[in-house]
Amino acid sequence: MSTTRIRFRRKVIVAVLLCVAVGGAIVRHYAAPGTTTRDIATLLMVLWVPIIGNVIAWLISKRPRRAPPPAPPGFDDLGAFTPNVLAEITFRKPALPSQDIPVAPGEYRCALVLDKEGFSARWVVPPGDALERGKPAALEVEFLSPAIAMPRFPVGESFRVLIGDSFIADGRILQLRPALA
Repeated sequence: MSTTRIRFRRKVIVAVLLCVAVGGAIVRHYAAPGTTTRDIATLLMVLWVPIIGNVIAWLISKRPRRAPPPAPPGFDDLGAFTPNVLAEITFRKPALPSQDIPVAPGEYRCALVLDKEGFSARWVVPPGDALERGKPAALEVEFLSPAIAMPRFPVGESFRVLIGDSFIADGRILQLRPALA
């Protein structure tokens, strides 16, 4: 069924319901108080209530919309991996022994959490290397916003690593990397 036919049917339904409501108002006006006729006419008048919701929805849909705000910058905008800190990270053992597999090579994005503050970060496991869970590993970490995060991560600061809704590792800062000019 085409959109125009649906729109036409909706307009007909709105017109019929409004006519029934107006008819109910006229009957109610001339009916004696306390009679069944007056009560039925009152019910007919209530038929306009669903129409108001449709009219409001239609008005909202006609309102001009603003363009969505631009997406915040992400790691894809930064380009090449530029480490900000060297961190010792110990990946937690999973609850199920069958999931106790080494962390494979590749780029990982996470949040480094201090108390209740999280800072977007990423690290890279080099190709040909795999990190065993439960053993500390020294990894270079890059912050999404180093100007904000670096003052909160002095050498020796402990943190937790959050991916999704799970804390997967614990770590501490070993060394700060100088900013490249």
